[in-house]
Amino acid sequence: MRSDPAAPGGAGLKARFKLLAVRPQERAALVFGFLLLFLLFTSYFMLRPVRETFGIAGGVRNLQWLFTATFVATLVVVPVYGWVAARLPRRRLLPVSYTFSAVVMAGFAVSLWLDPGSVWVGRAFYVWVSVFNLFVISIAWSLLSDLLDKDQSQRMYGQIAAGASLGGLTGPLLSGLLVAPLGEAGLLFLSTALLLSTLACVAALLRWRDRLGPRTDVVTPERIGGSIWGGLKRILASPYLLSIAVFVLLLTSVSTFLYFEQARIVAETFPDRTRQTQVFSAIDAVVQASTIFIQLFLTGLLARRLGVVVLLTAVPVTMVLGFGLLAFVATFPALVFVMVVRRVGEYALVRPGREMLFAPLDAETKYKAKNAIDTFVYRGGDALSAWLNTAVSAIGVAGAAAVMGALIAGCWAMLGARIGRLHDRGRGEEGRR
Repeated sequence: MRSDPAAPGGAGLKARFKLLAVRPQERAALVFGFLLLFLLFTSYFMLRPVRETFGIAGGVRNLQWLFTATFVATLVVVPVYGWVAARLPRRRLLPVSYTFSAVVMAGFAVSLWLDPGSVWVGRAFYVWVSVFNLFVISIAWSLLSDLLDKDQSQRMYGQIAAGASLGGLTGPLLSGLLVAPLGEAGLLFLSTALLLSTLACVAALLRWRDRLGPRTDVVTPERIGGSIWGGLKRILASPYLLSIAVFVLLLTSVSTFLYFEQARIVAETFPDRTRQTQVFSAIDAVVQASTIFIQLFLTGLLARRLGVVVLLTAVPVTMVLGFGLLAFVATFPALVFVMVVRRVGEYALVRPGREMLFAPLDAETKYKAKNAIDTFVYRGGDALSAWLNTAVSAIGVAGAAAVMGALIAGCWAMLGARIGRLHDRGRGEEGRR
């Protein structure tokens, strides 16, 4: 039922939508897009602390093998996804993918309920969640970039992405509160239910697009032809897409170097498994709480006034300074501070900015090339940087990993500036060819 501006509270609601730069016909997209990401990220971020705990349980020194196994699993899943995407109508792609993911997650929940201490179930769960989260999140963003045009994405992505941050806050809070009474299996069952609830939001978004009429700035076919390898070919043939791929590769490298330090220090400081899950939940909650205000009121404003360049370079530049700090002060508080700054910046600035790069592109690029970048490239970067971190750490020189991280972050910043300028000048359309 539509809100009556003359009714009590109606004028205030209208004013809030105006503050968020949303037009009347776009309100449904904002609300259901927000809810889609909220439910999805709540579901995932309930699992994230559990995944990190299982990673430690398998041995911090074995993390590079988990990263490698995740990359291999991605190599298997990516072609399967491409085969499915080529045969399903776009309207059914996300529901089918999410339903399948929910069934697998329920299977892990049953396994953990029957054998909570199984290291191999924990390792398999770690790999599955690491692949699962990239696909379900990437597909959700692909849907939104498919439904919203370039102007709408610049005005609304920041506010819609706040749903991800709120879900990212709710998920770890629930995980930290419920892991003791429900156990890890109980958290997985609850996460599965939340994932399935996103399907109602998807249906509402598709109805909104049908009422508004098809987009006129890009062609969106009913099915996406070809295979995922066609998406990889597009990446290699387009300097614009190739730059985005390398940007993501550098992003994962910075993240992995910090991730290994986090796992090592938490394992040394908190030996109890339930306590580890609660610590990871607390870190995630701080990150997401710090992100929400920026996404609601600053991300869209920065994108409109300063361009995507600011969104893509602010965090890499900050990470150069952060790794410099860790090179001299490698303590737990310093590490947590740098990690919080990086993750807040990634969710509030880098992720919305990266998604904006795909708004002017065609459907195959979004659902194929984009997903190849978000999965194949992302997890490949994880594996490579995990072994690079292992090699650098084996040198035995204090601060060597931090210095390497600073160099990578510097390259990340320069590339982000280049891609952002291409997008702001309208050069992103090159990705279509």
